[in-house]
Parts: sequence; structure tokens; C-alpha cells
Amino acid sequence: MLAFLRMMVLLLAVLSVIYVALSLYSRRVRRGKLEAHWDRKGMTGDRDAFIRRGLKTYDASFRRKLILGVYIVPLVTIAVLVYVTNYW
Repeated sequence: MLAFLRMMVLLLAVLSVIYVALSLYSRRVRRGKLEAHWDRKGMTGDRDAFIRRGLKTYDASFRRKLILGVYIVPLVTIAVLVYVTNYW
């Protein structure tokens, strides 16, 4: 049991690093798309405010929440494998 808990702690640490990296990458890509949209449309006004609003909208989006699948998919897979191995 202790080995399993140690493995889970290590897994959660690795998944946390992956989540942070993926989250930062996704945010950087969104920022790049907003900047490209601003340049392509030739908009005038406050570019930084436009990007801030776009990133705020992105932070509340469903796409941003899908990144939590980094935690959910591996943990559910392990739980199903343990259940099938022990009780089926």
C-alpha cells in the first residue's frame, strides 16, 4: 500500500508539471493568435487592453478547462485498471 501511495504522489507531481507547462503553452498560443488577429485586421486603439480582454475570455472558456484532463484521464485509467484486475 505504501508503494502505491508513493507512486500516486509521484504521478500527481509529474501531472502537475505537465499541467502547468501545457497551461502556459496554451495561454501563449492564444496570446499569439490575439496579436495576429489585431495585426491582420489593422485595428486601432489599445492593443494591450484587447489582448487582456481576449485572455480573460479565454481563461473562462471550456477549452481552458479541458486541460484538466491531464489529471482526469490517467487517474481514471489507473482506477479502471485496478478495478478490472482485482474484481473481474
